[in-house]
Amino acid sequence: MTPTGIEAVFLANRDKLVRFLAARGAGDAAEDLVQDLWVKMAGRMDGPIANPLAYLYRAADMLMIDRYRSRRQAERRDQDWAEDQHLQEAGPEPPAERALVARQTAERVAATLTALGERPATVFRRARIEGIPQRQIAAELGVSISTVESDLRMAAHALAALKDQIG
Repeated sequence: MTPTGIEAVFLANRDKLVRFLAARGAGDAAEDLVQDLWVKMAGRMDGPIANPLAYLYRAADMLMIDRYRSRRQAERRDQDWAEDQHLQEAGPEPPAERALVARQTAERVAATLTALGERPATVFRRARIEGIPQRQIAAELGVSISTVESDLRMAAHALAALKDQIG
């Protein structure tokens, strides 16, 4: 079966997409990104695209940016963890004091979530603490996935503000 539509455009321009991503800074990951793009395009079920080649280049660029952001977040996380380990080795707080601070912080987090309302607090706990998929939470609560995502954003903003207050 001969590919048609966006798949045909993808196959005809695959090497150009790899070179494009390599030139944009993807380096050795360019091949992986093009493979990710193929998987994404193969699953497309919506209508025709006015300019499929431009669409592919934009999608490839966005995949590269997403991978870059993800890598930077992981590096920051690792750096923060290393700094925390260094601080703990340098001289941790006495256990009783640390437990008190942790308990007070947990109470402030709980109060912040409660202030958002019952549904956002429930959505946050189910998604971030219990690890329940957003679709399942939406079905359980009888709301849309976008409502679940909105509640998660609201909780994340409130907790980020709390983190800034705590220092």
